[in-house]
Amino acid sequence: MSTDDDAFRDQVRSWLAEHLAGEWAPLKGAGGSGSGEDAYEERRAWNRHLAEHGWTCLGWPEENGGRGLSLIQQAIFHEEYARADGPELVNHLGEQLLGPTLIEFGTDEQKERFLPGIRTVDELWCQGYSEPDAGSDLAAVSTRAVLEDGEWVVEGQKVWTSWAHESDWIFIIVRTEPGSSRHHGLSFLLVPLDQDGVEIRPIEQITGGSEFNEVFFSGARTPAGMVVGEPGDGWRVGMALLEFERGVSVLGQQVGFERELNDLIDLARSNGALDDPVLRDRLAAQSAEFEVMRVNAVRSLTEATPGADNVAKLVWAGWHRRLGELAMEVAGAGSLTLRQAQGAGGSSYRPDRWQNLFLFSRADTLYGGSDEIQRNILAERVLDLPKEARV
Repeated sequence: MSTDDDAFRDQVRSWLAEHLAGEWAPLKGAGGSGSGEDAYEERRAWNRHLAEHGWTCLGWPEENGGRGLSLIQQAIFHEEYARADGPELVNHLGEQLLGPTLIEFGTDEQKERFLPGIRTVDELWCQGYSEPDAGSDLAAVSTRAVLEDGEWVVEGQKVWTSWAHESDWIFIIVRTEPGSSRHHGLSFLLVPLDQDGVEIRPIEQITGGSEFNEVFFSGARTPAGMVVGEPGDGWRVGMALLEFERGVSVLGQQVGFERELNDLIDLARSNGALDDPVLRDRLAAQSAEFEVMRVNAVRSLTEATPGADNVAKLVWAGWHRRLGELAMEVAGAGSLTLRQAQGAGGSSYRPDRWQNLFLFSRADTLYGGSDEIQRNILAERVLDLPKEARV
Protein backbone atom coordinates (compact mmCIF):
# COMPACT_ATOMS: atom_id res chain seq x y z
CA MET A 1 0.00 0.00 0.00
CA SER A 2 1.08 3.58 -0.66
CA THR A 3 1.53 6.37 1.86
CA ASP A 4 -1.74 7.81 0.54
CA ASP A 5 -3.47 4.56 1.47
CA ASP A 6 -1.94 4.65 4.95
CA ALA A 7 -3.15 8.22 5.36
CA PHE A 8 -6.60 7.20 4.20
CA ARG A 9 -6.68 4.39 6.77
CA ASP A 10 -5.82 6.89 9.50
CA GLN A 11 -8.57 9.20 8.25
CA VAL A 12 -11.19 6.43 8.31
CA ARG A 13 -10.10 5.21 11.73
CA SER A 14 -10.15 8.71 13.22
CA TRP A 15 -13.56 9.56 11.76
CA LEU A 16 -15.13 6.36 13.05
CA ALA A 17 -13.61 6.83 16.51
CA GLU A 18 -15.02 10.37 16.64
CA HIS A 19 -18.49 9.59 15.27
CA LEU A 20 -19.22 6.13 16.69
CA ALA A 21 -19.54 7.84 20.05
CA GLY A 22 -22.14 9.77 21.96
CA GLU A 23 -25.63 9.15 20.56
CA TRP A 24 -24.26 6.58 18.09
CA ALA A 25 -22.20 4.56 20.59
CA PRO A 26 -25.08 2.19 21.56
CA LEU A 27 -25.23 1.05 17.93
CA LYS A 28 -21.80 -0.57 18.02
CA GLY A 29 -22.14 -4.18 16.95
CA ALA A 30 -25.89 -3.86 16.26
CA GLY A 31 -27.28 -6.10 13.54
CA GLY A 32 -25.24 -9.00 12.23
CA SER A 33 -25.89 -12.72 12.11
CA GLY A 34 -29.49 -13.38 13.10
CA SER A 35 -29.94 -9.91 14.62
CA GLY A 36 -30.65 -7.83 11.55
CA GLU A 37 -33.85 -6.38 12.99
CA ASP A 38 -32.16 -4.94 16.07
CA ALA A 39 -32.24 -1.12 16.14
CA TYR A 40 -33.17 -1.05 12.47
CA GLU A 41 -34.40 2.55 12.30
CA GLU A 42 -31.46 3.77 14.36
CA ARG A 43 -29.07 1.95 12.01
CA ARG A 44 -30.78 3.56 9.03
CA ALA A 45 -30.23 6.96 10.63
CA TRP A 46 -26.57 6.07 11.13
CA ASN A 47 -26.35 4.96 7.47
CA ARG A 48 -27.70 8.39 6.48
CA HIS A 49 -25.14 10.01 8.77
CA LEU A 50 -22.42 8.17 6.86
CA ALA A 51 -23.92 9.43 3.59
CA GLU A 52 -23.97 13.03 4.79
CA HIS A 53 -20.24 12.79 5.49
CA GLY A 54 -19.33 11.11 2.21
CA TRP A 55 -18.88 7.54 3.44
CA THR A 56 -21.33 5.80 1.11
CA CYS A 57 -20.86 4.72 -2.52
CA LEU A 58 -17.08 4.88 -2.14
CA GLY A 59 -16.32 2.99 -5.34
CA TRP A 60 -18.92 4.65 -7.54
CA PRO A 61 -17.50 7.05 -10.16
CA GLU A 62 -17.59 10.68 -9.10
CA GLU A 63 -19.88 11.56 -12.00
CA ASN A 64 -22.46 9.18 -10.51
CA GLY A 65 -22.29 10.69 -7.03
CA GLY A 66 -19.60 8.41 -5.62
CA ARG A 67 -16.04 9.08 -4.47
CA GLY A 68 -14.22 7.01 -7.08
CA LEU A 69 -11.92 5.42 -4.53
CA SER A 70 -9.49 2.68 -5.46
CA LEU A 71 -10.16 -0.97 -4.69
CA ILE A 72 -7.55 -0.84 -1.93
CA GLN A 73 -9.12 2.21 -0.29
CA GLN A 74 -12.58 0.66 -0.44
CA ALA A 75 -11.19 -2.44 1.26
CA ILE A 76 -9.52 -0.25 3.89
CA PHE A 77 -12.83 1.40 4.73
CA HIS A 78 -14.64 -1.92 5.14
CA GLU A 79 -11.82 -3.34 7.27
CA GLU A 80 -11.70 -0.32 9.57
CA TYR A 81 -15.49 -0.17 9.79
CA ALA A 82 -15.57 -3.77 10.97
CA ARG A 83 -12.70 -3.20 13.42
CA ALA A 84 -14.58 -0.21 14.87
CA ASP A 85 -17.54 -2.53 15.47
CA GLY A 86 -19.72 -0.41 13.23
CA PRO A 87 -23.38 -1.48 13.07
CA GLU A 88 -24.61 -3.49 10.10
CA LEU A 89 -25.65 -1.12 7.34
CA VAL A 90 -29.18 -1.20 5.91
CA ASN A 91 -28.35 -0.03 2.38
CA HIS A 92 -26.13 -2.86 1.15
CA LEU A 93 -28.48 -4.09 -1.59
CA GLY A 94 -28.89 -0.65 -3.08
CA GLU A 95 -25.36 0.65 -2.66
CA GLN A 96 -23.28 -2.46 -3.34
CA LEU A 97 -25.51 -4.34 -5.81
CA LEU A 98 -28.08 -2.27 -7.66
CA GLY A 99 -26.08 0.95 -7.84
CA PRO A 100 -23.08 -0.55 -9.68
CA THR A 101 -25.49 -2.49 -11.92
CA LEU A 102 -27.32 0.69 -12.93
CA ILE A 103 -24.02 2.46 -13.51
CA GLU A 104 -22.96 -0.28 -15.92
CA PHE A 105 -26.25 -1.18 -17.61
CA GLY A 106 -28.83 1.53 -16.76
CA THR A 107 -30.08 4.36 -18.91
CA ASP A 108 -29.26 7.96 -18.10
CA GLU A 109 -32.85 8.41 -16.91
CA GLN A 110 -32.57 5.41 -14.56
CA LYS A 111 -29.30 6.67 -13.13
CA GLU A 112 -30.68 10.17 -12.56
CA ARG A 113 -33.83 8.77 -10.95
CA PHE A 114 -32.36 6.16 -8.60
CA LEU A 115 -28.68 6.73 -7.83
CA PRO A 116 -29.16 9.87 -5.68
CA GLY A 117 -31.74 8.14 -3.45
CA ILE A 118 -29.46 5.15 -2.99
CA ARG A 119 -26.49 7.34 -2.10
CA THR A 120 -28.45 9.31 0.51
CA VAL A 121 -30.23 6.19 1.86
CA ASP A 122 -33.61 7.78 1.14
CA GLU A 123 -34.82 4.80 -0.92
CA LEU A 124 -34.16 1.22 0.15
CA TRP A 125 -34.03 -1.76 -2.19
CA CYS A 126 -34.50 -5.51 -1.96
CA GLN A 127 -33.59 -8.31 -4.35
CA GLY A 128 -36.20 -10.55 -6.00
CA TYR A 129 -34.31 -13.54 -7.38
CA SER A 130 -35.30 -16.72 -5.52
CA GLU A 131 -38.67 -18.39 -6.03
CA PRO A 132 -40.27 -21.47 -4.42
CA ASP A 133 -39.11 -23.61 -7.37
CA ALA A 134 -36.06 -21.54 -8.28
CA GLY A 135 -33.76 -21.06 -5.31
CA SER A 136 -30.11 -21.43 -6.23
CA ASP A 137 -31.20 -22.40 -9.76
CA LEU A 138 -31.95 -18.87 -10.90
CA ALA A 139 -32.55 -19.86 -14.53
CA ALA A 140 -35.72 -21.68 -13.43
CA VAL A 141 -37.63 -18.51 -12.49
CA SER A 142 -41.28 -18.51 -13.54
CA THR A 143 -42.48 -15.08 -12.36
CA ARG A 144 -43.56 -13.39 -15.57
CA ALA A 145 -44.18 -9.90 -16.89
CA VAL A 146 -45.98 -8.69 -20.00
CA LEU A 147 -45.92 -5.24 -21.56
CA GLU A 148 -49.36 -3.61 -21.59
CA ASP A 149 -50.12 0.02 -22.41
CA GLY A 150 -46.60 1.19 -21.64
CA GLU A 151 -46.26 -0.76 -18.37
CA TRP A 152 -44.86 -4.11 -17.32
CA VAL A 153 -47.51 -6.17 -15.52
CA VAL A 154 -45.95 -8.70 -13.14
CA GLU A 155 -47.45 -11.99 -11.91
CA GLY A 156 -45.71 -14.49 -9.66
CA GLN A 157 -43.92 -14.99 -6.36
CA LYS A 158 -40.48 -14.40 -4.91
CA VAL A 159 -39.24 -15.83 -1.61
CA TRP A 160 -36.39 -15.32 0.89
CA THR A 161 -36.50 -11.64 -0.06
CA SER A 162 -34.35 -9.90 2.54
CA TRP A 163 -35.81 -6.67 3.94
CA ALA A 164 -38.73 -6.48 1.49
CA HIS A 165 -40.92 -5.27 4.37
CA GLU A 166 -38.60 -2.27 4.88
CA SER A 167 -37.90 -1.52 1.22
CA ASP A 168 -39.35 0.96 -1.25
CA TRP A 169 -38.37 -0.84 -4.46
CA ILE A 170 -37.40 -4.33 -5.59
CA PHE A 171 -35.19 -5.40 -8.50
CA ILE A 172 -36.40 -8.69 -9.95
CA ILE A 173 -35.60 -11.16 -12.67
CA VAL A 174 -38.77 -12.16 -14.53
CA ARG A 175 -39.67 -14.12 -17.66
CA THR A 176 -40.84 -11.72 -20.38
CA GLU A 177 -40.77 -14.02 -23.42
CA PRO A 178 -43.61 -16.59 -23.40
CA GLY A 179 -42.40 -20.11 -24.08
CA SER A 180 -38.78 -19.34 -23.18
CA SER A 181 -36.83 -21.54 -20.81
CA ARG A 182 -33.75 -21.47 -18.62
CA HIS A 183 -31.69 -18.30 -18.99
CA HIS A 184 -33.35 -17.22 -22.23
CA GLY A 185 -36.20 -14.70 -22.28
CA LEU A 186 -35.51 -13.14 -18.86
CA SER A 187 -35.56 -9.43 -18.03
CA PHE A 188 -34.31 -7.35 -15.11
CA LEU A 189 -37.06 -5.04 -13.83
CA LEU A 190 -37.31 -2.32 -11.17
CA VAL A 191 -40.68 -2.46 -9.41
CA PRO A 192 -42.16 -0.18 -6.71
CA LEU A 193 -43.43 -2.12 -3.69
CA ASP A 194 -46.00 0.37 -2.43
CA GLN A 195 -48.87 -0.63 -4.72
CA ASP A 196 -52.00 -2.77 -4.61
CA GLY A 197 -50.52 -5.53 -6.77
CA VAL A 198 -47.80 -6.40 -4.23
CA GLU A 199 -48.24 -8.39 -1.01
CA ILE A 200 -45.34 -8.91 1.40
CA ARG A 201 -45.44 -11.65 4.03
CA PRO A 202 -42.57 -11.84 6.55
CA ILE A 203 -41.16 -15.31 7.27
CA GLU A 204 -40.40 -16.08 10.90
CA GLN A 205 -36.90 -17.51 11.16
CA ILE A 206 -35.49 -19.99 13.62
CA THR A 207 -33.81 -17.07 15.41
CA GLY A 208 -37.22 -15.48 16.03
CA GLY A 209 -36.62 -12.61 13.60
CA SER A 210 -38.26 -11.99 10.23
CA GLU A 211 -35.63 -10.54 7.91
CA PHE A 212 -36.81 -12.69 5.00
CA ASN A 213 -40.12 -12.37 3.19
CA GLU A 214 -42.40 -13.85 0.60
CA VAL A 215 -43.41 -11.32 -2.06
CA PHE A 216 -46.50 -11.93 -4.20
CA PHE A 217 -47.14 -10.04 -7.44
CA SER A 218 -50.73 -9.96 -8.67
CA GLY A 219 -50.92 -7.47 -11.51
CA ALA A 220 -48.15 -5.30 -10.06
CA ARG A 221 -47.11 -2.58 -12.50
CA THR A 222 -43.98 -0.68 -13.37
CA PRO A 223 -43.30 1.66 -16.32
CA ALA A 224 -41.82 0.21 -19.52
CA GLY A 225 -38.66 2.23 -18.91
CA MET A 226 -37.94 0.29 -15.71
CA VAL A 227 -36.21 -2.59 -17.53
CA VAL A 228 -32.43 -2.52 -17.01
CA GLY A 229 -30.59 -3.49 -20.17
CA GLU A 230 -32.66 -4.80 -23.04
CA PRO A 231 -35.78 -6.97 -22.57
CA GLY A 232 -34.61 -10.57 -22.69
CA ASP A 233 -31.12 -9.65 -21.43
CA GLY A 234 -31.95 -10.22 -17.77
CA TRP A 235 -29.63 -13.17 -17.31
CA ARG A 236 -26.53 -11.16 -18.25
CA VAL A 237 -27.56 -8.21 -16.09
CA GLY A 238 -28.52 -10.45 -13.16
CA MET A 239 -25.23 -12.35 -13.27
CA ALA A 240 -23.26 -9.10 -13.39
CA LEU A 241 -25.07 -7.96 -10.23
CA LEU A 242 -24.01 -11.14 -8.44
CA GLU A 243 -20.39 -10.38 -9.30
CA PHE A 244 -20.77 -7.02 -7.54
CA GLU A 245 -22.19 -8.88 -4.52
CA ARG A 246 -18.81 -10.52 -3.89
CA GLY A 247 -16.85 -7.28 -3.94
CA VAL A 248 -14.64 -5.44 -1.48
CA SER A 249 -17.17 -5.63 1.36
CA VAL A 250 -16.12 -9.28 1.71
CA LEU A 251 -12.94 -8.07 3.44
CA GLY A 252 -15.07 -6.32 6.05
CA GLN A 253 -16.94 -9.59 6.46
CA GLN A 254 -13.61 -11.31 7.15
CA VAL A 255 -12.78 -8.81 9.90
CA GLY A 256 -16.20 -9.41 11.43
CA PHE A 257 -15.53 -13.15 11.38
CA GLU A 258 -12.16 -12.59 13.03
CA ARG A 259 -13.82 -10.58 15.80
CA GLU A 260 -16.33 -13.39 16.40
CA LEU A 261 -13.50 -15.93 16.53
CA ASN A 262 -11.42 -13.88 18.97
CA ASP A 263 -14.42 -13.23 21.20
CA LEU A 264 -15.19 -16.95 21.24
CA ILE A 265 -11.58 -17.70 22.25
CA ASP A 266 -11.95 -15.13 25.06
CA LEU A 267 -15.13 -16.88 26.19
CA ALA A 268 -13.33 -20.24 26.18
CA ARG A 269 -10.54 -18.74 28.23
CA SER A 270 -12.92 -17.19 30.77
CA ASN A 271 -15.22 -20.20 31.28
CA GLY A 272 -12.45 -22.82 31.30
CA ALA A 273 -13.38 -24.43 27.96
CA LEU A 274 -9.88 -23.65 26.67
CA ASP A 275 -8.52 -26.17 29.19
CA ASP A 276 -10.24 -28.94 27.27
CA PRO A 277 -7.58 -30.21 24.82
CA VAL A 278 -10.16 -31.18 22.21
CA LEU A 279 -11.84 -27.77 22.21
CA ARG A 280 -8.46 -26.04 22.31
CA ASP A 281 -7.38 -28.02 19.25
CA ARG A 282 -10.59 -27.16 17.40
CA LEU A 283 -10.22 -23.45 18.18
CA ALA A 284 -6.65 -23.58 16.90
CA ALA A 285 -7.83 -25.28 13.72
CA GLN A 286 -10.55 -22.67 13.27
CA SER A 287 -7.91 -19.94 13.61
CA ALA A 288 -5.64 -21.56 11.03
CA GLU A 289 -8.54 -22.00 8.63
CA PHE A 290 -9.41 -18.33 9.07
CA GLU A 291 -5.96 -17.26 7.88
CA VAL A 292 -6.37 -19.42 4.77
CA MET A 293 -9.80 -17.91 4.19
CA ARG A 294 -8.43 -14.36 4.51
CA VAL A 295 -5.71 -15.03 1.92
CA ASN A 296 -8.26 -16.57 -0.44
CA ALA A 297 -10.57 -13.55 -0.06
CA VAL A 298 -7.77 -11.17 -1.03
CA ARG A 299 -6.83 -13.38 -3.95
CA SER A 300 -10.41 -13.44 -5.23
CA LEU A 301 -10.37 -9.62 -5.37
CA THR A 302 -6.94 -9.18 -6.95
CA GLU A 303 -6.70 -12.10 -9.39
CA ALA A 304 -8.98 -13.01 -12.28
CA THR A 305 -9.08 -16.68 -11.32
CA PRO A 306 -11.98 -18.69 -12.76
CA GLY A 307 -14.20 -19.96 -9.96
CA ALA A 308 -12.49 -17.91 -7.24
CA ASP A 309 -15.80 -16.40 -6.09
CA ASN A 310 -17.40 -19.84 -5.86
CA VAL A 311 -14.48 -21.22 -3.86
CA ALA A 312 -14.64 -18.19 -1.55
CA LYS A 313 -18.35 -18.76 -0.90
CA LEU A 314 -17.77 -22.44 -0.10
CA VAL A 315 -14.89 -21.63 2.23
CA TRP A 316 -16.44 -18.84 4.29
CA ALA A 317 -19.90 -20.44 4.51
CA GLY A 318 -18.53 -23.72 5.84
CA TRP A 319 -16.10 -21.97 8.18
CA HIS A 320 -18.77 -19.73 9.67
CA ARG A 321 -21.19 -22.61 10.12
CA ARG A 322 -18.53 -24.61 11.97
CA LEU A 323 -17.80 -21.56 14.13
CA GLY A 324 -21.45 -21.51 15.20
CA GLU A 325 -21.31 -25.18 16.12
CA LEU A 326 -18.08 -24.67 18.02
CA ALA A 327 -19.60 -21.71 19.89
CA MET A 328 -22.30 -23.99 21.30
CA GLU A 329 -19.71 -26.42 22.62
CA VAL A 330 -17.59 -23.65 24.14
CA ALA A 331 -20.67 -22.13 25.81
CA GLY A 332 -21.52 -25.53 27.29
CA ALA A 333 -24.84 -26.38 28.92
CA GLY A 334 -25.85 -22.72 29.01
CA SER A 335 -26.15 -22.76 25.23
CA LEU A 336 -29.32 -24.85 25.60
CA THR A 337 -31.16 -22.16 27.57
CA LEU A 338 -32.81 -19.12 26.00
CA ARG A 339 -32.62 -15.81 27.86
CA GLN A 340 -35.77 -14.01 28.93
CA ALA A 341 -36.28 -10.51 27.56
CA GLN A 342 -38.82 -7.92 28.62
CA GLY A 343 -40.58 -5.83 26.01
CA ALA A 344 -43.72 -3.86 25.33
CA GLY A 345 -45.57 -7.09 24.67
CA GLY A 346 -44.43 -8.69 27.92
CA SER A 347 -41.66 -11.22 28.45
CA SER A 348 -40.25 -13.33 25.63
CA TYR A 349 -37.33 -15.64 25.08
CA ARG A 350 -34.56 -14.71 22.68
CA PRO A 351 -31.29 -16.34 21.63
CA ASP A 352 -28.11 -14.76 22.95
CA ARG A 353 -25.23 -13.78 20.69
CA TRP A 354 -23.74 -17.26 20.36
CA GLN A 355 -27.10 -18.97 19.93
CA ASN A 356 -27.93 -16.44 17.22
CA LEU A 357 -24.65 -17.22 15.50
CA PHE A 358 -25.30 -20.96 15.62
CA LEU A 359 -28.90 -20.73 14.40
CA PHE A 360 -28.35 -18.15 11.66
CA SER A 361 -25.16 -19.73 10.34
CA ARG A 362 -27.10 -22.89 9.51
CA ALA A 363 -28.25 -20.95 6.44
CA ASP A 364 -24.76 -19.82 5.38
CA THR A 365 -24.28 -22.86 3.14
CA LEU A 366 -27.66 -22.25 1.47
CA TYR A 367 -28.25 -18.56 0.72
CA GLY A 368 -26.30 -16.79 -1.99
CA GLY A 369 -26.03 -20.07 -3.86
CA SER A 370 -26.00 -23.37 -1.99
CA ASP A 371 -22.86 -25.46 -1.58
CA GLU A 372 -24.27 -27.94 -4.11
CA ILE A 373 -24.70 -25.20 -6.72
CA GLN A 374 -21.21 -23.79 -6.05
CA ARG A 375 -19.64 -27.22 -6.52
CA ASN A 376 -21.61 -27.86 -9.70
CA ILE A 377 -20.46 -24.52 -11.14
CA LEU A 378 -16.83 -25.31 -10.31
CA ALA A 379 -17.10 -28.83 -11.73
CA GLU A 380 -18.96 -27.99 -14.93
CA ARG A 381 -17.72 -24.50 -15.84
CA VAL A 382 -14.19 -24.43 -14.40
CA LEU A 383 -13.01 -28.05 -14.44
CA ASP A 384 -15.09 -28.96 -17.53
CA LEU A 385 -16.40 -32.15 -15.94
CA PRO A 386 -19.57 -33.85 -17.24
CA LYS A 387 -22.74 -32.00 -16.32
CA GLU A 388 -24.99 -33.29 -13.57
CA ALA A 389 -28.12 -34.99 -14.87
CA ARG A 390 -31.10 -32.63 -14.63
CA VAL A 391 -34.71 -33.77 -14.64
